[in-house]
Amino acid sequence: MAQTIRTAVEQDLDAIAAVEAECFPAAEAATRAEFAERLRYYGNHFWLLWEDETLAAFVDGMVTDAADLTDAMYADASLHNENGAWQMIFGVNTLPEYRRRGLAGQLLETAIAAAKQQGRKGLVLTCKDKLVHYYARFGFVSEGVSGSVHGGVTWYQMRLTF
Repeated sequence: MAQTIRTAVEQDLDAIAAVEAECFPAAEAATRAEFAERLRYYGNHFWLLWEDETLAAFVDGMVTDAADLTDAMYADASLHNENGAWQMIFGVNTLPEYRRRGLAGQLLETAIAAAKQQGRKGLVLTCKDKLVHYYARFGFVSEGVSGSVHGGVTWYQMRLTF
């Protein structure tokens, strides 16, 4: 299988929306329309991993000077600031049949390297309690329960500072 990692273009919209719908419950998943806006504002902050013709995994998020990830950021792509200090990570998605092969890790490493190369202060994400240890492997440090109420679940804010 040929594996390719690249940033997103508008033509990737349907594939991105389909992977998101398979990876997250409806209350937590971004919609196709939200992804269309995100791609318009920051397609270069989507890292896609393709295996042959299948989008197997992706990581995405905006850049901002705000230090904390807020729910408003999910809904309003125009809050993106290409010159911002922090790379936010909104989603780490891997299709179920491609999990446990290190694909998400490859994409996180790619996003981390890009943020470093772009001169950011670091990256911020939120995750459920069961994934705190996973992100810690990449250098993210838990800052405790996030202010996010996205999808009606408890989120932990994680930060990797360069």
